[in-house]
Amino acid sequence: MNNTLSELDKRLLNDFQRDFPLSNTPFADLALELGISQQEVIEKLRSLAERGAVSRIGAVLRPKQMGASTLAAMAVPKSQLDQVARLVNGYPHVNHNYEREHRYNLWFVVTAGDEDELQYTLQDIEQHSGIPVLSLPMLDDYHIDLGFELQWD
Repeated sequence: MNNTLSELDKRLLNDFQRDFPLSNTPFADLALELGISQQEVIEKLRSLAERGAVSRIGAVLRPKQMGASTLAAMAVPKSQLDQVARLVNGYPHVNHNYEREHRYNLWFVVTAGDEDELQYTLQDIEQHSGIPVLSLPMLDDYHIDLGFELQWD
């Protein structure tokens, strides 16, 4: 996909991982900084999401301050990994997932408005995948910076 990214795509992917505008008009703020229209920002972000370059746009809130969250893991047969990852990604409560070299090879974070909604989401993933979900709720709070400097050839 790298060779199909415009300079504007690259700026949207790289420059706003941190310090995304916290205002009533974040897309207008981005547009002003980029020198394009708000509609162009929205269309570009939508296109990047459809192409799989962006999984979500939203705030990362400090855990336990509001709502409920958990780290979850699944032991997915290798032959089903892509299919189950797509299923998991389809849930709006899942903000990212990744493959690990472990018996539990698919890991993801689930956030919800409350504990009941969180449990419902985990159970729904289990039901639709046919694979048990291991919930690993956070015991200690650590800050992990999820922004990465992206580089292209």
